[in-house]
Amino acid sequence: MRAPSVLRAPGMPLLIAMTGLGFSGYSALLPVAPMWAAGGGAGAAGAGLVNGVLMLFTVLAQLVVPVSLRRFGWTPVLVAGMLLLGVPSAGFILSDELAPVLAVSALRGLGFGVLTVTGSALVAELVNPARRGKAIGVYGLAVAGPQVLFVSTGPWIVDQLGFELTFAIGLLPAAAVVPAIMLGRRVERVPQAKERAPYGSLVRPMVLLLAVTLAGGALITFMAQMSHSAILSMLALLAMTVAAALTRWLVGTLSDRFGPRTFVWPLVIVTALGMATIAWAVRDSESTLVLPLMIGASLVGISYGGLQNLTLVMAFQVVERPHYGSASAVWNIGFDTGTGLGAVLIGAIAAGASFSTAMVIGGAISLLTVPLALRRRVH
Repeated sequence: MRAPSVLRAPGMPLLIAMTGLGFSGYSALLPVAPMWAAGGGAGAAGAGLVNGVLMLFTVLAQLVVPVSLRRFGWTPVLVAGMLLLGVPSAGFILSDELAPVLAVSALRGLGFGVLTVTGSALVAELVNPARRGKAIGVYGLAVAGPQVLFVSTGPWIVDQLGFELTFAIGLLPAAAVVPAIMLGRRVERVPQAKERAPYGSLVRPMVLLLAVTLAGGALITFMAQMSHSAILSMLALLAMTVAAALTRWLVGTLSDRFGPRTFVWPLVIVTALGMATIAWAVRDSESTLVLPLMIGASLVGISYGGLQNLTLVMAFQVVERPHYGSASAVWNIGFDTGTGLGAVLIGAIAAGASFSTAMVIGGAISLLTVPLALRRRVH
């Protein structure tokens, strides 16, 4: 008999609703906020700082979310996170100077830190471990769907309709307060850890994730500046985000059946190949090579989505249930540290050399994690 859909697990529809609204507001502004700062006079390095600060404060929030859940409970933490991610987005309209933009990004980062840690931890709480890969895949669609819709079209929306519409979309996480309250009440009785989480076992999936999100973060932040055409930038980001969404969804069933390790090291290689192809495509900023850019963006998208699912499964495999929150926090710290480094480091390299050189270095960083991907986990 066919197993029921993971979407029928109690609480999963609420989680998908909260995640979809939260990530819509986050995704809409991810490529647009750096453009807003650049229009206010910030250079490549300054524009890179926008998402760098967003990710810095995301990571700072992620460090304290497990403690906050134990102290205050799920409902207050979830509600605070949704409000912090959504409401400050209105502040962008007040100024495009770098300092105010960074301040708004910092507040939004705090809310995003709450959303990311609680969202992935709730997947592990709501669904049976035997079907966790598939559940993470469905959750990944709720994360990736808004990215497909808004990250890829953000530069085009700004070009055609102006910044104001994307700032309005940035308010959507505030509407997620309703499912957040309902979800929080459902999981308030989750058992809390009494001993320290096995953080050493979580380093491997975190580093593997960090490397691929560094590449993805660089493309999301700078695709509009690397390409000579707003439409081409949109299509390349669309190729990346669609590939990421599909791969993150499909690899879940495979990881449940064969285990995540089988697929990790090939995807690390795919990241490097994709970044090298993009480096070739953007050698001439006035004449971007269309086909190599699309192929490279798709390759990075495949590894970006697949490794998100696989490394999260790996993280939950090495902890007991009371430590799901800590495992989620460590995984998300890897994700957002990589995204932030992709914005700041690649922006700095591009400012001193070129985007082509920066892409090559981003791919090389991914290759450095191949030995880690090949190593068998020690029991």
